Amino acid sequence: MQTIAATNYSIFFNELGYEKLATYLLPAQYSKIFILVDENTSQYCLSHFLNNLTTEIELEIIELEAGEIHKNITTCFEVWSALSELGADRKSIIINLGGGVITDLGGFVACTFKRGIDFINVPTTLLAMVDASVGGKNGIDLGNLKNQIGVIREPKAVLVDTEFLSTLSQKEMRSGLAEMLKHGLIFDKEYWNQFKNLNNLNTDYLNTLIHRSIEIKNTIVSQDLNENGIRKALNFGHTLGHAIESYFLDKKNKSPLLHGEAIAVGMILESYISREKGLLTHDEYHEIKYIIKDIYERIEFDSEDIKNIQDLLIFDKKNEFGKVQFSLLDGIGKIKINQSTDKQLIVNAFEDYSR
Repeated sequence: MQTIAATNYSIFFNELGYEKLATYLLPAQYSKIFILVDENTSQYCLSHFLNNLTTEIELEIIELEAGEIHKNITTCFEVWSALSELGADRKSIIINLGGGVITDLGGFVACTFKRGIDFINVPTTLLAMVDASVGGKNGIDLGNLKNQIGVIREPKAVLVDTEFLSTLSQKEMRSGLAEMLKHGLIFDKEYWNQFKNLNNLNTDYLNTLIHRSIEIKNTIVSQDLNENGIRKALNFGHTLGHAIESYFLDKKNKSPLLHGEAIAVGMILESYISREKGLLTHDEYHEIKYIIKDIYERIEFDSEDIKNIQDLLIFDKKNEFGKVQFSLLDGIGKIKINQSTDKQLIVNAFEDYSR
């Protein structure tokens, strides 16, 4: 797959990626390499990565517990402490080998340790490949509230090795697929149309879809790194999706949802709002609703759930002057940012989702 040039770094793929990585990791450039993993990537991905990594620099492995519940300041403190104890200096570099939690948190740790050291993202999940590892967003959660603390700073490079996908469950693959569906809906109708029939999906075709998804996200981010305008398009499905994800993460009687599972619901709900505002046709809405529902399991919501999810919307990062801001579809393949709605329309969207 062809290298994708971002604003200040490049996204490399597979074998070429390891060759390029070797040109970065030279003793004259870095004093020490720290590889951040969680218990899953340590078990399933680390040996493959190390077998393909060429460098003469001393390596240290820092392993974390897996899961969104550990994407917090306490874990950051543990990693900062480990870096200090293991002799990290300002010429050290962190390689974040993992899913979105590792790339988000690892990037934030790197940006803040000794006022900032370099980092490279090596995503190991589909979700991280097409979303979390690209675009320079680094951060952690504040309690159950998603990505409330963070900074925008781009990595030195991203290496996408699709061999890691063989370690994932179908549930994890579907989670990543949600962001790919989103990229088609907000930017490229032809790309969206490719997801209408995935029966003939093979490795080469999946690689092509992944490459195009990253290309779309990079095209948007390159125009608006700090999310003052068009980058907000990438939040389609996320205003309600993040609130749903946070709610299910915090409620002890609910099973936590994977990011993509929550975003899939959010995209249906926000497509409904788009239709009700006259931005999406009836047929377009039903196409989106039933394609997504065919891929993801239905989530049950009662009236109390809906009220509590609406209460969480006030914490969404896009809000301005206390108003909840949505990015809504303006037909398939186009987007309108900074859109408002009312509470009853959100309730109606949940009711329609449940039908």
